[in-house]
Amino acid sequence: MDWFLFFLLLQMGRIGASQQEEVCSKSVVNSCDDCIKSGPFCVWCKQLDFTKPGEQEAVRCDTKAQLTGRGCTEGEIISPQNDQTIDKGESLSESFNNQEPIQLSPQKISLRLRSGSPNTFKVSFKRVEGYPVDLYYLMDLSYSMKDDLENVKELGKDLFAALKKITEHAQIGFGAFVDKTVLPYTNTNKEKLLKPCDENDQQCQAAFGYRHVLSMTPKEDDFKNKVTEQFISGNLDSPEGSLDAMMQAAICGDKIGWRNSSTRLIVLTTDAGFHMAGDGKLAGILEPNDEHCHMDNNLYTNSAEMDYPSVGQLAVQLEKNNIQPIFAVTKNVEDVYKELSQMIPKSEVGVLSTDSKNVVKLIESAYNRLSSKVTLTHDNLPDNVQVIYTPKCKHPGPSGETEGVCENVQVGQEISFDVTVTAYSCMKDKSFTIRPQGIKDTLTVTISTNCECQCSDPGPSGHTHCRGKGNVSCGICSCREGSIGQFCECDVGGKDEPALRASCQRHNGTECECHTTEGGNSYYGDFCECDDEHCEKFQNKLCGGNGNCKCGKCECFKSHEGSACQCGVSEEGCRTPNNTVCYGRGTCKCNRCECKEGYQQPRCQTCLGCTDPCQTKLNCIECLGFESGPFKKNCSEACVSIHHVMVDQSTIQSKKCHQKDSEGCWINFNLDQLVGEDNYKAEILKQRDCPAPPSIAAIISGSIASVALIGILLLMLIKLVIYTKDLKEFKKFEIEKKNSKWTDGVSPMFLSATTTIENPTFTGE
Repeated sequence: MDWFLFFLLLQMGRIGASQQEEVCSKSVVNSCDDCIKSGPFCVWCKQLDFTKPGEQEAVRCDTKAQLTGRGCTEGEIISPQNDQTIDKGESLSESFNNQEPIQLSPQKISLRLRSGSPNTFKVSFKRVEGYPVDLYYLMDLSYSMKDDLENVKELGKDLFAALKKITEHAQIGFGAFVDKTVLPYTNTNKEKLLKPCDENDQQCQAAFGYRHVLSMTPKEDDFKNKVTEQFISGNLDSPEGSLDAMMQAAICGDKIGWRNSSTRLIVLTTDAGFHMAGDGKLAGILEPNDEHCHMDNNLYTNSAEMDYPSVGQLAVQLEKNNIQPIFAVTKNVEDVYKELSQMIPKSEVGVLSTDSKNVVKLIESAYNRLSSKVTLTHDNLPDNVQVIYTPKCKHPGPSGETEGVCENVQVGQEISFDVTVTAYSCMKDKSFTIRPQGIKDTLTVTISTNCECQCSDPGPSGHTHCRGKGNVSCGICSCREGSIGQFCECDVGGKDEPALRASCQRHNGTECECHTTEGGNSYYGDFCECDDEHCEKFQNKLCGGNGNCKCGKCECFKSHEGSACQCGVSEEGCRTPNNTVCYGRGTCKCNRCECKEGYQQPRCQTCLGCTDPCQTKLNCIECLGFESGPFKKNCSEACVSIHHVMVDQSTIQSKKCHQKDSEGCWINFNLDQLVGEDNYKAEILKQRDCPAPPSIAAIISGSIASVALIGILLLMLIKLVIYTKDLKEFKKFEIEKKNSKWTDGVSPMFLSATTTIENPTFTGE
C-alpha cells in the first residue's frame, strides 16, 4: 500500500511538473507566425469569432489548455508538430563479404522541428564480424631503440597471427622516424648527418625525419624483408619528431595504402617524448604545419621547413581520417602519452618492455579496448541546435550533449542510441553529421523548422468576417488598401493610415477609447498607455506574487523589493564587519550591494577606478600635520573629511603613503577609509624627511675648481696638439734626410793646398 501511495504521488508530481512547464511566454505577438516562434507550447486559435470587438488579436496565442478553456475548438487550433523522415535506412550488415558493410543505421534523416521542441530518433550500430584491419607500425629509430629494432624484425609472424584472430582481412605497413635534421635536434656536421650513431656501429643509416618504408600489405614476408633492411639512426635531443610522422601517416593515405572500409590503427613505438608546435622556433622554423602531405621518394620533404604539428591539429586529422592510435611506450614516458591520449579521441596507451618483446600482446589488448568501446558523436553542428545522446546498451555511459558511449560491445552485438535534437531558432536545410569515432559510417541529419503557420485560409475574395473589405489570415482580417480596423470596418478616407493612428497618440489633445486587454481587463490612462497585466514576472508569476502590477510596473508589498518583487527586504547580505550597509558607498537592493561608480562588490569596500587618495589628500595632510601648503589658511574648512592624529609610529596598515609636500619634504602617512565615499582617518608621522639646503660655499668653490680644471685641460690639449704637429714635422725631416744621395767624385777645378818646408841645416848628405 505504501508503495502504491508513493507511486501515485510520484505520478501526480510528474503531471504537475509537466503542466507547470507548459507555459507560453509571449512578448510581441501580431500574427500566428509570431505566436509559433514565441515558444514550443504556444499555439494559435484561428476561430473567427474568438476575439471580441476591441480585444487584441494576441489573445489568440496561448497554451492549448488556455485556448480550449476560452472556447476555441480543437480543430481551430494551429500547433505545428515535429516530423521526421528517414531518407536512407539500409539494414545493418551481419558480416564482411568484400563489400561495403553497413554498421550504422539510418544513414540519412530529415527533421522538421518546432522551434524549442525536442525530437528523438533511434540510431542503431552493430560491429561487423571480420571487419578489415589496417595496422601501420610507426617506429622510433633513434639510437636508444637499437635493441628494440632487432626484436621488431622477428615479430612479423606473431603480429600477423594476432591480427588473423580478429579478421581474415588484415594488412600491415611500416614507417620510421627520428627527428628534424637541423640543429639543435640533429648534428648537422656532414659526417654526422651521414652517420649519426657511435663510431663503433657499422650499420647506421643517415639522419632523417620520417620515412615511409612499407605500404599496407597482407603478406608476412614483405613485412619481414622490409623491416630487416632497416638500421638504427640518431639525433641529439631526447624528444623525437613523432607528431611529424603521425601527421604524414594520417594524411598521405594513398601512399600508406589505407583502405576505405577498415579499422585503421597506427601503432607508435618509442622510448622518448615528442616535439610539438612551437618547438621549431629553436631551429628558426617559423612556418606552421599546414596539415598537407609532403612525401617524395617515401621521405617527408618539408621536415626542415615546417614546424611540428600541434596536438589539436593531429587530433583533428586522426579523427577526420578515422585513425585510432596505439601508443606503445616505455615506462619512463607512460604518463606523458597518457596525457596525450586524453586529448586524442579513440586512442590507447600501453607500456612497452625495454626490448619491445611484449608489443604484440600490447597491440592485441589495446585493439580490444578500442573496438569494444563505441562512441557516437557529431560534426558541424549548426548554431542554436542541441543534441543529446542516450545510450541503449548493457554497459551505457551517461547521457551527454557531446557524445554517447557504450562499453564492452561485442562483435555482432546490436546497440542503439536515442538522439534528441532541439532547434532553438528558425532555420532551413541545415545539416550535421553523426558518426561513431574511428568508423567510416555516418548519419547525415538535415534540419528545417516550422516557423510559419499553415492555416488553410479561404480564398482571396472579400470575406464577410472582414466586411467584404479584406481576407482572413489565420482567423484575423488582413484589410485591403483604404480600410483599417479589427474587422476592416473603418474607412481611411482622405487621410493615410499613419495619420489616423497618430490622432490617437499622445500630445495631440485627442481623447481615446481604450480597448480590452488579453485578460479581459481594460487599458487605461489618458492615451490607453497603461495596463495591469504586463509587468515583469518572477517564477512565472506577475510581480513574483509579492506585489501588484500598476501600469506596467510592479508595486511591491512592504516585505519585498526588486523590479519583479523577487527579493525579500533584507540587509543581511549587505552588512559589513563594522555593521554598516555597503560601507556607505552603495545601496542594498535584493540583499545585495549596488555600489557607486568605481567601487567593487560585494560590499563596496574598495575602489579600483578611483584616484589614489595619497595624492588627493596630500594638501590636507600637509596643512593638518605641519601647517603649511596650499590649504594653510583654510585647513579646517577644506579638510573636514579627514580625522587625523600625529604619531611616532603608525598602526594603520590599509593604505601607506609616501609623498613630497610643497616645501620639498617627504611626508609619511597612512590612510584608512571610513564609512562613506570621502571620509578618512589619517595617521601622520611627526617627523618629515626634509633634504638639507644646498651649501653656497661648496657651490662657489666647486664652480671655481671646475673653471680651473677646464682651463688646465684646454692648455694640455693645446700643448698636445703642438707637440703632435712638431713630432710629425721632425719625422718628416728624418725621412727626407735618410733618402738624400751625396756624390763621392772630386771637382777638376779643385787644387789641394801644398806646403813645402826646407830644413836649413840639411846638406843633402
